[in-house]
Amino acid sequence: MTRRRPPARRRTRRTGRKQQRDAQLIGFAVVATAAIGLAVMVVNWLLAHGWVLIVLLALAALVGAGRFHNRRQQARWEAVRARGLRFGLPQLDALHHTRFEDAVRDLMRRDGCQDARRVGGRGDLGADVTATDPFGRRWVIQCKHRRDGARGAAVGTPELQVLNGTARQVHGADVAVIVTNGRVTGPAVTFAEEQRLHVVDRRTLAVWASSSRPLWELLRAVPPPRRPTSAG
Repeated sequence: MTRRRPPARRRTRRTGRKQQRDAQLIGFAVVATAAIGLAVMVVNWLLAHGWVLIVLLALAALVGAGRFHNRRQQARWEAVRARGLRFGLPQLDALHHTRFEDAVRDLMRRDGCQDARRVGGRGDLGADVTATDPFGRRWVIQCKHRRDGARGAAVGTPELQVLNGTARQVHGADVAVIVTNGRVTGPAVTFAEEQRLHVVDRRTLAVWASSSRPLWELLRAVPPPRRPTSAG
């Protein structure tokens, strides 16, 4: 014979849950009422003391205007700094390799690539700097810094092979470039020409970094613009 549970226990559980929900609703109502009452008191006080509201609005306007002015001033200084950015080879030789990548990024920004950024690091797949020039072309740049400059190890074909294998297929490059403050071997230069890669060696880097000429004016056989711009 099947025994039935006494219904009193079920009713007790249901009653307890209902009381808990009711207590929560009451708590919410009390908090909401208090918040509305406080807001009404504040509004009434401000209406009774209008000069305080005027002062607060004036302070807010002054703070907003100050922040806007500071942002515009900072943008102007950044533009001036970018237009006047120059590096000498001794400066570039003395940099840490990550700061060398920053310098290449800043030079691309100086040339008008507003979205230039450093992406180098572990797992970068051959891209240290990416940028889009004013003509719509996507640049993927691999940086090879040599602490000893021209006396350091030459950039060889293996480095170019890495760039060739990832720049277009992985990073969508229109222009794939390797930049070094050192030397580049003859076979590497030949490989770059065959694979439509661009090499910025120490000599080209010196001209680019110390002048106001954009990099695409210093390289041969750069792809045509993707879109017409006022810079063209």
